[in-house]
Amino acid sequence: METSRIIDTVRALLEARPLDGWEITAASSRTLSIEVKEQKVDSFKCAEPVGVSIRVLKGGGMGFSFSTSMDEADLTRMVENALVGAAAQTPDEFHGFPSPADYPEISDLFDEGLAAVAEEEKVGRALTLERLVLAADPRVRKVRKAAYSESTVAMRIVNSCGVDGSYRGTSVSASVSAIAEEDGQSQMGWDFDFRNRFADLAVEPIAARAAAKATGLLGAGKIPTMRCPAVLDSYVASEILEILAPAFLAENVQKGKSLLAGKKGERLFAPLLRIRDDGTLPGGAGTAPFDAEGVPRRNTVLVEDGVLRGYLYDTLRAMKEGCESTGNASRGGIKSPPHMGISNLFIENGTMPLEGLCAGIDRGILVTDVMGMHTANPISGDFSVGASGFLIENGRVARPVKGVAIAGNILDLFRSVEAVGNDLRFYGSVGAPSLRIAALDVSGE
Repeated sequence: METSRIIDTVRALLEARPLDGWEITAASSRTLSIEVKEQKVDSFKCAEPVGVSIRVLKGGGMGFSFSTSMDEADLTRMVENALVGAAAQTPDEFHGFPSPADYPEISDLFDEGLAAVAEEEKVGRALTLERLVLAADPRVRKVRKAAYSESTVAMRIVNSCGVDGSYRGTSVSASVSAIAEEDGQSQMGWDFDFRNRFADLAVEPIAARAAAKATGLLGAGKIPTMRCPAVLDSYVASEILEILAPAFLAENVQKGKSLLAGKKGERLFAPLLRIRDDGTLPGGAGTAPFDAEGVPRRNTVLVEDGVLRGYLYDTLRAMKEGCESTGNASRGGIKSPPHMGISNLFIENGTMPLEGLCAGIDRGILVTDVMGMHTANPISGDFSVGASGFLIENGRVARPVKGVAIAGNILDLFRSVEAVGNDLRFYGSVGAPSLRIAALDVSGE
């Protein structure tokens, strides 16, 4: 059953009930995942799920239910389940649905030609990726996994207030894990990329970066414990920003679970930093014309010249503060209700190349990987994680380093940024350029 017919069927069921409001989300998708190993297809998975979910408002309670069956009996059961959920919930006067608004024009969300690309060509992308990695350097002895994946989604949201939004989107990606060996030591390097269009996904840069990461750390040794200047590459800077991301969500702010709560207008970050969440960013992983409630996506400045300017909102949290939603309702799929989330969160690009960030550092560290960043405390901001990278001496990258730990506080770290790189890169929905930190505690030997 196509999306519009699903919506019409469920709408008729809902309009026959005495409700205070309702919302229907219908989605159909196609996903393809290919993994190759030793120039042979190791895994080939394809799925085409279809689903519908509803939220119903009755007596201040918000009920949710979903169905992956389009039989009318199952859709009727979905409505009944949502009504039971609404009755069981504690009423909240701020529950409601958004009103219609104009959606931003976003180009290149959908690759019209993707469906016509032969599966052999998609397999070929993964095979080429594996082959290029192995050819990049003789020390790269094997590839753990080379993969290609894609998804095509069609979504429509309709609610009782008049919202009716729909869009189609495509996403293609490739990734590889390379293993380099030398003198009895082995190191792994991983890299990936994603695009909206198949023609824009180039595997050559992915292969080159993965091989360089694996070989670059060969011969890595330990360094003494020290407090020193540090350069965080774009990957590590993004990892740390991702830990801070929940602190910008109004739900956590209102519940007192954010280290940014009550600090709007304060200079909490280095004056060089500007952070924003842009759901309209061309090519972004979280880009769409509207969020999971049908509210237009926005470009929201969160930190400007180091000053915290605001937070991110969905409809419920905006109602509680008497402000507008920033279009930051998110959902993991049709089987889960909307929740608060980021779209494309990033630190704006600077002007300095990586070599410039290292220049002037007599002795410091370039951090290219961290282990266990998820263990950082998102409320206090404290972290202590394993790390690897390179020793910086006399302004230059000297030798690879492993077996160290870095520790500190996320806000202190962002406050001590003294230079911003020009190499902004996204890792999923979070992105950052490389950053130079004035001082960082590094535990070594």
